[in-house]
Amino acid sequence: MMNDSFCRIIAGEIQARPEQVDAAVRLLDEGNTVPFIARYRKEITGGLDDTQLRNLETRLSYLRELEERRQAILKSISEQGKLTDDLAKAINATLSKTELEDLYLPYKPKRRTRGQIAIEAGLEPLADLLWSDPSHTPEVAAAQYVDADKGVADTKAALDGARYILMERFAEDAALLAKVRDYLWKNAHLVSTVVSGKEEEGAKFRDYFDHHEPLSTVPSHRALAMFRGRNEGVLQLSLNADPQFDEPPKESYCEQIIMDHLGLRLNNAPADSWRKGVVSWTWRIKVLMHLETELMGTVRERAEDEAINVFARNLHDLLMAALPDCVQRWASIRVCVLG
Repeated sequence: MMNDSFCRIIAGEIQARPEQVDAAVRLLDEGNTVPFIARYRKEITGGLDDTQLRNLETRLSYLRELEERRQAILKSISEQGKLTDDLAKAINATLSKTELEDLYLPYKPKRRTRGQIAIEAGLEPLADLLWSDPSHTPEVAAAQYVDADKGVADTKAALDGARYILMERFAEDAALLAKVRDYLWKNAHLVSTVVSGKEEEGAKFRDYFDHHEPLSTVPSHRALAMFRGRNEGVLQLSLNADPQFDEPPKESYCEQIIMDHLGLRLNNAPADSWRKGVVSWTWRIKVLMHLETELMGTVRERAEDEAINVFARNLHDLLMAALPDCVQRWASIRVCVLG
């Protein structure tokens, strides 16, 4: 079955009419291939060409996978009793798998985290107090939450627990993740360095022993080479979120993005240093690690797709170049047989 809204979306993307898309989807669902439809079913699709049909097929697969995942997520959150009208509206509105997973992140079943343990120990009020009212001195406020029976041995343990609660809360903010992801995609560099002691063994990857370039524009062949080097234990890959600096800055610009998103303003209040530390930890321990893995996966997938497309184009050109010779040989054989 084809969702009518998806039909309209695809039609707009491939510059076709919704009824053309609907007809093509029906043919694909019946088991017809793209080349067959493009060549022999033009009268049904209204003349959709091979490129339009391939784009349609790819997008159709994506949207159907998205819809299947959407329904599973809605069911999961509903069973938890946490599905609000606003959340359901946001989940139903998105056309991005990434955004869908961001929205699900706070509700995704997971192992007990330090933040959850801290909540169970009763430290969430402390976290909320220090974040919302920085006039409180952290150590003084935390002293009221020390309870050895709950695993909170001292004020440091209480403040650490409060920090973990906020870190996990902020790192599961879909809108915040979208902002930082967008910044990293546009500005971060993919960095490749050699694993110490692997210089001789990995000599074939020497071009990437100390290499970096913009994440969003790295050519597929170089990206795949770096990922192969990492898989063979020769290279280490990471993201540099602040490539404009020769040395890593004490504070990444991404921390400022987080502060702005959360509305954090520092005025030398007693809890400001602690709150700034929460932001720094959120970025370095949670958000960076999560998005680094995700964005590298995006780069690798894109590079693999491009490599496949290049191979397909080269094979097509090779076969087409050989076609005249094949035709000539076939004609010669036919003449000989007829003669």
